[in-house]
Amino acid sequence: MPSRLLSFIPVFVLLIIASSCDDKGAETSSLKNVDQVSYNFHIRPILSDKCFACHGPDANKREADLRLDTEEGAFAALKESPGKFALVSGDPEKSEVVHRIYTEDLGELMPPPESNLVLTDEEKELITKWVKQGGKYEPHWAFVKPQKSSPPESNGWGTNEIDQFTWAKMKEQGLKPNPQAKPHELIKRASLDLTGLPPSPEILDRFGDFSGELSYEDLIDGLLADPAFGEKLGILWMDISRYSDSYGYQDDNIRTQWPYRDWVIHALNANMPYDQFITWQLAGDLLPNPTKEQILATAFNRNHKYTEEGGVIDEEYRIEYVLDKTNTVSKGLLGITMECAQCHDHKYDPLSQKEYYQFFAFFNNSPEKGYEGDVSQSKPAKTPILWVDQEDLSGILNFINHKDTTDLSISVMDELEGDEKRTTFILDRGVYDAPTVPVEPSTPSSILGFDDGLEKNRLGLAKWITNENNPLTARVFVNLIWQEIFGAGIVKSAGDFGMQGDLPTHPELLDWLAVDFMENGWDIKRLLKQILTSATYKQSAIIESDHLSKDPENIYLARAPRLRLPAENIQDLVWASSGLLVREIGGPSVKPYQPEGIWESATSGRGVLATYVQDTGKSLYKRGLYNFIKLTVPPPKAIIFDSSNRDRCELSRGRTNTPLQALVMMNDPMVLEASRVLASKLNETTKDPEAAISEAFKRIVCRDIASKELDILENYYEDQVERFGENPDQIKSALSVGEYPLDDSAITKETAALMQVIVSIYNLEETITKS
Repeated sequence: MPSRLLSFIPVFVLLIIASSCDDKGAETSSLKNVDQVSYNFHIRPILSDKCFACHGPDANKREADLRLDTEEGAFAALKESPGKFALVSGDPEKSEVVHRIYTEDLGELMPPPESNLVLTDEEKELITKWVKQGGKYEPHWAFVKPQKSSPPESNGWGTNEIDQFTWAKMKEQGLKPNPQAKPHELIKRASLDLTGLPPSPEILDRFGDFSGELSYEDLIDGLLADPAFGEKLGILWMDISRYSDSYGYQDDNIRTQWPYRDWVIHALNANMPYDQFITWQLAGDLLPNPTKEQILATAFNRNHKYTEEGGVIDEEYRIEYVLDKTNTVSKGLLGITMECAQCHDHKYDPLSQKEYYQFFAFFNNSPEKGYEGDVSQSKPAKTPILWVDQEDLSGILNFINHKDTTDLSISVMDELEGDEKRTTFILDRGVYDAPTVPVEPSTPSSILGFDDGLEKNRLGLAKWITNENNPLTARVFVNLIWQEIFGAGIVKSAGDFGMQGDLPTHPELLDWLAVDFMENGWDIKRLLKQILTSATYKQSAIIESDHLSKDPENIYLARAPRLRLPAENIQDLVWASSGLLVREIGGPSVKPYQPEGIWESATSGRGVLATYVQDTGKSLYKRGLYNFIKLTVPPPKAIIFDSSNRDRCELSRGRTNTPLQALVMMNDPMVLEASRVLASKLNETTKDPEAAISEAFKRIVCRDIASKELDILENYYEDQVERFGENPDQIKSALSVGEYPLDDSAITKETAALMQVIVSIYNLEETITKS
């Protein structure tokens, strides 16, 4: 074990000021005392989990020709038992479903024992009570157009409508909201949420307790106007759009899609309305007289993996690419697991295989190929390509950060027309070479019928997706923004709003926000300001015993969440607080510090990415968003902190807690370099260890240090001064980590000791936690 780690452990233990309270499994409230049983919120989840696999939408797997997912099927006479009915409204005794879930005859019991599915007593009681109350079916809540209901009355707590909805849920659960967080907590929280960067000591001092000229609202407005805003929210969109810097598969060679990433940052900073943001990405090339910017946005569709392997079947991989586009749009924009219908009718949602390939047809007329060229020449299926020259970079595409004089090529979308246009077929079992029935482009009728007046191409699809009557689009995006802020969406399964997905915890609030979002021009920054100025957001994160016992997962938001930062923002915090961060927006992706051998162990040995070549200079200190993403070897540090590996569309990240994360924070060159550079800078400005430690603490933790904390760190500093004094040969080696130049005058035992103190501050839980 390295000596620096051994010397660090004692102070690290001492500095666990506040232990984390990890959320455990959800404790769902009992449903036995529900007065009015709801099909959507009580019965459908049970049937979807336990019954729909055999009695649902998939005709190929349906048993006894019985459908329980539709009212017509459930109340029809049973074909195998004439005179009997699965359900009889108001009469559980005559309902075969009720009989079958209670019977002790294993030959009749449902679900059958061999399915390994069991209904709880509570679930049986709910089904019986529902049948007794009439067995009323309802359309799936997510497929019904959201309505903007009046916010419930509150006791005067709160600042806007969001609080009225959350207060009502708290009241139902016997909870009371937390008091407002301290000003420095709000400043740090808002800064991390909107820019992904910690507030500087100057910002903390300037806003203070908000009693001066600058208010909390001024803070929010300033953060929303900061160019770092687009970089922070851009991380979410890179996960959705499966952005990477390589093609994936065996050779996994380099590709240049980063101008698309620059466009996303630009569009978000310009507060492009979300409906336009989607439309340009889906079909910018099909707009009237499209500009190069609109065409560039369509790179969204082309971010999937491409094979460069020799001997592949062109059509097989072309179909794979179209499937990826289809699944990305259905999951990322509509929150539906449509891919489940590639091989057969969806088992749980009302989506047929025919409807899947009708949706697939919108993407089936791009002129791209499955494979092009031989592997030794590394010519992937790039076409169609957008060429960007110097004139573009000085004009309409001036947001692209390209200092090189060479032209850029980006894989974008185009559309086959006339005789070249492909016919789309339903593929038997989803196999590329098993076409059956031809289909025209269309959309699932259960969501929203496709208007005959719309173009039967991606532009028509974009108009359908952004139609105010589409029940999913606004809900899904509002939920994603909620997830970004609170750690979990109002619908926890952000990528699945279907019948197998989680029910919304605050359905009326979700609908109110979705409608309000559309009514106000799909304004992303307005939505974020609405959330961040709510009393719900501004609560303290202190966990009271009452909260913990009644709501361990903080579902009802009677406190602010305590969340570890996303992987990219941990890097951002370290570089920013040390003064090393390079605030340059966009540009080619960079290769940061990385352990030797990892890259080479997962490569074919061919192409320009066969060997890892670390970047140097200021590129090393750019934000985590710009780290080079090789699909077969994603950045290991980011993966350790639960980033997406980007090989497919992802709407949510996990938040694990592993020893590897602690080892990264204690030993990674990034943290060690930042610590020694900050130590050197502080020692240049002051010779007072107390002042230097206090300044470092404020820069990193974003608050003034408490006297007890200062005492601990000062004692540790003195211990380290003594250690390095006794071992002067260790000073230079401790201070030589990283590429940033080291001044000879900084090679002192005091700088080395202060560096160790700063490392310990970076390793505080509070440092990388938003609370």
